[in-house]
Amino acid sequence: MKKQLTVIFSLLAFVSFGQGEKDIVSNDVCSVTLDPSPTSIWQYHLWRSNKTIDIEPPVFEIDGKLISGMVSNFKIGRGATFNNSVSEYIAEGRLRQDSSIQLSIRFRIAAKNPVVRFSYQLTSNSTHHFSKKMGMDNLKYFSVSFAKSSFAREIRLSDFNEKDHATTLTENAVAARLFEDGQSVMGPILLGGDDGSSFLLAYEHGSQFPERFLEFQLTGKRNVSLRAVKGNYLNHQLLDKANGFQTIWFEIAAVSGNEDSLAGAYREFVLKYMTTNKESRKPYIFYNTWGRQERVKWAGGSYLSSMNLETTLREIEVAHQMGIEVYVLDVGWFKKTGDWEVNTEFFPDTLKQVKALLDKYQMKLGLWVNPLLAAKTSTMLAQNRQNAVVWNGKADDPFPIWETEESVRLSLVSPYWRNLAAKLISLVKQYGVSYIKWDGIWQHGANGTGHFYGSEENSVQERDDSYAFQLPIYMGKIVDMVSDACPLTIFDFDITEEGRSVGLQFLSSGKYFIMNNGPYFHSYDLALPWKSPLSNGNANIFVNPGPARGWFLRSILSYDKWIPSVLFLTHYQPDGLRNSQIINIASLVLGQNGIWGELLKLSPEDIALFHNVLGKYKQVRNDITESNPIVTGAPGLSPEIYEKINVATGKGAVVLFANTNGTYTYITENKVDRINWHTDDVVVRYDEKDRAMITVQFTEPGAKIVFFGAK
Repeated sequence: MKKQLTVIFSLLAFVSFGQGEKDIVSNDVCSVTLDPSPTSIWQYHLWRSNKTIDIEPPVFEIDGKLISGMVSNFKIGRGATFNNSVSEYIAEGRLRQDSSIQLSIRFRIAAKNPVVRFSYQLTSNSTHHFSKKMGMDNLKYFSVSFAKSSFAREIRLSDFNEKDHATTLTENAVAARLFEDGQSVMGPILLGGDDGSSFLLAYEHGSQFPERFLEFQLTGKRNVSLRAVKGNYLNHQLLDKANGFQTIWFEIAAVSGNEDSLAGAYREFVLKYMTTNKESRKPYIFYNTWGRQERVKWAGGSYLSSMNLETTLREIEVAHQMGIEVYVLDVGWFKKTGDWEVNTEFFPDTLKQVKALLDKYQMKLGLWVNPLLAAKTSTMLAQNRQNAVVWNGKADDPFPIWETEESVRLSLVSPYWRNLAAKLISLVKQYGVSYIKWDGIWQHGANGTGHFYGSEENSVQERDDSYAFQLPIYMGKIVDMVSDACPLTIFDFDITEEGRSVGLQFLSSGKYFIMNNGPYFHSYDLALPWKSPLSNGNANIFVNPGPARGWFLRSILSYDKWIPSVLFLTHYQPDGLRNSQIINIASLVLGQNGIWGELLKLSPEDIALFHNVLGKYKQVRNDITESNPIVTGAPGLSPEIYEKINVATGKGAVVLFANTNGTYTYITENKVDRINWHTDDVVVRYDEKDRAMITVQFTEPGAKIVFFGAK
């Protein structure tokens, strides 16, 4: 009989049991059974159905041969319990094929959610080397059978849509012919199921489609294997007492129900249990100065000509009156990249008055940072020259950075990452920063030697792939190190341009800044790359008041089914005619929560409008954040409707957009709180099941808002 430890936990306590046949980690809805069989290393069980998913073991190429991760006997121990109510368990055992190598599996699970995160680690008391006999990664992380699934669907998070100039989510049916012909899909989420239950597999990494570092390999027998494609490890990578091998995190989940039920459970996991950096999940309202800086530039000034103490203090006053909670200084607040010290020409008191005014209004300070950059005369560069980026044998020549001192790039996948984390911790503590916007991080760009992505014995291409694979991992390590030291810090990664790492990896630490102004003129006329037909040189198209800007910015809401919209910051503009302002506010309250523009040109009536509506929004924004979206129509159609009602409270919002004049009626799917506030030309009635029957009248393109539960 094998030794068994069974751990069952609820919201209140964990209890250990004694002897038995299997090792189990379980919660209120699912369990993990460590029961090695001839084909599987562990199983996932869904309590309320007969659903069991067998997980075949990982397979590694080590010392020129394939080594199975199959373990004869596991020991399981309790790991940490985190601040998000997630508990960790660690299972360890010696490999059957080579007892000098030990496999560890980390499981993380919350009390009432069906998503289980897991990762693998190899350690050894002997010397081994990972290998690539065929010149490419040869690593299978796990395999699962889809033989009993009536459907399969791929969820991609990183398709770049040039029409919108934004990364978007796409859902793609995985047809039987793809299994029959042994094709692969990228994911990072793959669904399966039948009429009674649905399940998903996922991996936490990121890259722009179609570039893939991992993929789900399909077979004619309807098996699915998650395999490494490139960059997952280096040829001849050492495995010994001092050098272990840690995989990225993977996820598995199942529900009794259809895909929508699964999406709701997964969305809850991402919102509440995926990260310990809980501040990143809160629906604060952000203002960023870049929209103002661009407008000043288009009017004949410079990007930095409005970056000064007087303008900043005046804007904070207006932002506070509007209801904004996070004030973000974009490019130009600093003297030198790398050192990230305040430019005292612009802010002689090093932001002391700025921070004092923000504190007075209980607002937060945010700053723009490009973590790759170090100015040519910076202390950071002097201390990290050995960590500078090398591309095709050449280090950077210093290049200009938004009207500040010329800079070069340092590699995040090098010892520099710890220096940067320490600098950011100092920045947060010295200036009282609560939010850091990361910008300018393209996935590729380093292939030299001497860092963490290869030596002379690895090819240039292999080093490039290794850097690109590890980049989002080290970004997460930096964020987590800063957040551990300063728990109230939010990190936002700007993915507004093509070629940046997009996926689940960064969401386990922070959030995304996904769209600023939408497409450029050159997005629609490739004969004019980076050229504007406007006399002022502005390449952005949708920067004027009216409905069009919202059509593009709301395209991001496609993520909200699986990933909460609060994790995709998008900026709306507050000026223009009243109907345009309502469109922008109505879009913002669906979770994108960003504003930029020229606040100092707003009238008292404009400021009062934002103050009033955003004040209502704040009463129900947590309900909106937690609610699964119900969407009718799409941006540009009439009507375009979003229902965001928390089923537990009946509170939330229904937002309607139209471009065609007329009367529209909508009946909510969910029961609602009968206390409500709404904009003009809206009538709300209720049926016998407490659903809202909403009738709206449009006399011009615009938006209507109903907040349920707001007084």
